[in-house]
Amino acid sequence: MTAVTLIYLYFHPSNDRSIFRFPPLGLGYIAAYLKRNNISVDIVDCTFLSEEEALKRVRRSSPNIIGIQSMFSVKRKALEFARLLRQDCELLISGGPLPTSNPEGFLQDFDVVVMGEGEETMLELVRNFENGSDLSNIRGIAYKDNCKVKITPRREFIKEIDSIPFPARDLFDNRSYKDYYSRRFGYTITPIMTTRGCPYNCDFCSRPVFGETYRARSPRNVVDEIEEVVSLGYDRIWFADDCFTLGRSRLMGICDEMIRRRFRIGWECLSRVDSIDLEVADKMKRAGCVRVFFGIESGNNSILTLMNKKATIEQARDAVGLAKLSGVEVGAFFIIGYLGETNETILDTVRFASSLPLDYLSFTLPYPIPGTPLFERVKDQMLDPEWEAPSHPGMIEHELLYRSSFSETKLKLAIVKGYLQYYLRRYLGTHGYKLIGGPIEYLTDHLFKALR
Repeated sequence: MTAVTLIYLYFHPSNDRSIFRFPPLGLGYIAAYLKRNNISVDIVDCTFLSEEEALKRVRRSSPNIIGIQSMFSVKRKALEFARLLRQDCELLISGGPLPTSNPEGFLQDFDVVVMGEGEETMLELVRNFENGSDLSNIRGIAYKDNCKVKITPRREFIKEIDSIPFPARDLFDNRSYKDYYSRRFGYTITPIMTTRGCPYNCDFCSRPVFGETYRARSPRNVVDEIEEVVSLGYDRIWFADDCFTLGRSRLMGICDEMIRRRFRIGWECLSRVDSIDLEVADKMKRAGCVRVFFGIESGNNSILTLMNKKATIEQARDAVGLAKLSGVEVGAFFIIGYLGETNETILDTVRFASSLPLDYLSFTLPYPIPGTPLFERVKDQMLDPEWEAPSHPGMIEHELLYRSSFSETKLKLAIVKGYLQYYLRRYLGTHGYKLIGGPIEYLTDHLFKALR
């Protein structure tokens, strides 16, 4: 029997401060699809492994085929592992967002690149390996033939995603994930994905795998998977959709089914600010929603237009208020120093973000991911096209990846200023902020403007 090993290359440094560590759902879906077709498959998830341990585990599984998932931040590591494991398998496959966007960059070290969704393509590649058939008949791949790169026609998306089996959670290191979250937050959490694709076209967002075609699972199918997660003993669910709250009737149906089955499990999700109202927020709360995250991104409407967010700061403030009114915690994400920003638009974002009644706040610098409109505009100014997450991040782990009209120091000052104003408002209240926070805000405004 052909043995397949799938590798999730995401090593976390010992001093890493990132909140989210989740098992690789994408590989879980592919593994489940292969298992359903009687193919022996293993997942080597490097989240809690050293590089040496990961290599030992892969070699111990004696695979015929190795698949390595790659994204923007781990390209170097993916190529390095491909070279280290070249002699340990007969077919070496790359897949994921970055190989889909740039297959040529991986074919020096890999035999095949899977482009887009991987379930059906991987199954065909395994069958092809067993039968010795021609690769040109497989849709959605790139490969080399006599040193020439060949890309086959695009594979159509799976339309009925209820037909895809639930991720092979038995291949995830559930114990390590539970231990991590229990130590850090006092509860355990794991992801579920209920949709594929996003119908919006935000300037900075990359969607090479699932595309723009929005496909949603039925409420019953979603809640059946929740029941499986409950049986594994998790306390919370992270709905890993780009926007879980799209499709109001489906969302209400999921909530109603969760209420009917009387689950005692909390959940968190991402939402757009224009896809929530008071009735929806109340129903989400009744169904167990603990926290909702909004990708607000800017506190200036002109910058939101540049980002093609199709949302406004007025909608953002209303959405945060409605969620809080329903008793749901709220988190928000903002980008500092976007292409086209000025001193004033950055300060607008800092003021707006720090004024909201948030339970969680995140600022980042712009990340030009290959395949996005943002990347196309700055690709000639990139400082390091082979960027990867720093192994020893500083106080603020974000890096400026392209030549900007703002220095990295200035943008990081804006981030520190944003967090400072947020916590001062949160702990001092309105009166205390006027006395202490106001003067600090005024002084740091001028300091920020003075920096280059």
